Amino acid sequence: MLWLVTACAIALAAPAMFQDSLLYHPARAPAAEMASAGLAAWPAEGDFRGLVAEPAGPARATAIVFHGNAGHAGHRAYYAAMLTRLGLRVILAEYPAYGPRDGALGERSLVDDAAQTIALAHRLHGPPLLLIGESLGAGVAAASQREQVAALMLITPWDRLEQVAAHHYPWLPVGWLLRDRYDSVAHLAQIGRPVLVAVAERDRIVPARFGTALYETLPGPKKLEVVRAADHNDWIRYVDDGWWRSALGFLLGEAASR
Repeated sequence: MLWLVTACAIALAAPAMFQDSLLYHPARAPAAEMASAGLAAWPAEGDFRGLVAEPAGPARATAIVFHGNAGHAGHRAYYAAMLTRLGLRVILAEYPAYGPRDGALGERSLVDDAAQTIALAHRLHGPPLLLIGESLGAGVAAASQREQVAALMLITPWDRLEQVAAHHYPWLPVGWLLRDRYDSVAHLAQIGRPVLVAVAERDRIVPARFGTALYETLPGPKKLEVVRAADHNDWIRYVDDGWWRSALGFLLGEAASR
């Protein structure tokens, strides 16, 4: 009997001990290597918090992009390429322990750092400020958004990380084991600013029902976009300039009208 209790304890302890490696997959790179193809270190290479790209003319708004759990901010240059064409300044925010940055992994570290990035962007560039969060980044954006933020776009988000963990590990008591919660339902319960939720119809990592569940709890103004036939990591291939124009029209138009 003792061996069974020990085996169960080990089986439960392992995910708790190694959950950072299950949730976070940072890629390391020097700032100089990441700053290319129209991207510059932001706010400066010596105080690196991400990458910035400027539009050809005056910026309509500043978009801060919080990326997913793998790679680094430089791997999301497609956001800058698209959104600068539509007149936005784009900051590809980098997390602690990703890219060239020092720091700790974990919800508190990433969310506190994101709040500092938002405050600095507001101070340097002014309003309107738009947050775009992708997967993990949607959880970070939801938890770190402040009054300076005009609107949010949450791409392949979840309602609560616990729900996604239970989907992938149904045999584990994830409610007991999970340290980082990323409870976007709670963080956005009183948002009162425009939120666009985009889910991938065939998402196998964060099934669309979790993003839809988040959308249903939002107070509004809000908009749900279902990217047809898309999976978690290829959704960008299924949207075009018109999709982005419509999304920005809702977010910035609603924000300006409030």
